[in-house]
Amino acid sequence: MGLRVTLVAAARSSSLLAERFDDDRPLDAAGWYEVQCAAEALVPLGGAELRYCSPTPRSRATGEALGYAPLAQPALRECDMGRWRGLTLAEVAALDPASVDAWLGDPRSAPHGGEPLLAFITRIGNWLDTRPADDGATIVAVAEPSVVRAAFVYVLKAPPATYWNVDVRPLSTVTLTGRPGGWHLQLEPAPRPAPVMRPYTPGP
Repeated sequence: MGLRVTLVAAARSSSLLAERFDDDRPLDAAGWYEVQCAAEALVPLGGAELRYCSPTPRSRATGEALGYAPLAQPALRECDMGRWRGLTLAEVAALDPASVDAWLGDPRSAPHGGEPLLAFITRIGNWLDTRPADDGATIVAVAEPSVVRAAFVYVLKAPPATYWNVDVRPLSTVTLTGRPGGWHLQLEPAPRPAPVMRPYTPGP
């Protein structure tokens, strides 16, 4: 039967264009609203035997708001972006376009002085492969979207460049089943906001 690991992407802390490398800002108003809308679908995942989160403010806040009381896992931190920490991709590209091209084109490169993409993917994979191996164990982890993307690439044994083609929406989930070295992946859609119910008004 193996393990069942569900990764929940953290709610947002900024708009997509305003996202910064190694962003440590808390949830914004839109993020809190999304958590409230998704709670009905995601709260039951808190029944997992083990509950974790990335050590970022928005991951912690998402897990706490959903009632998971998660344990922060240093191994689930975002990729170390070195000198680019706190900058947006557009800002880095304007300052040093050649370095951005090298980073996007070679998963072993680290022009920012931090962690290469390949090392990041391997770190996330190692975390998965060292989870308790009891058959039937269930785990939920609220993680940064980048961490979910890295897990996706690792589990599928896809080329590292696949990382750039994976889009992870806030509060979407990925469920992994199996055991170290033999994972299967199941995608779930992001929960949609509950419709606003208006009182029925009979016609004339």
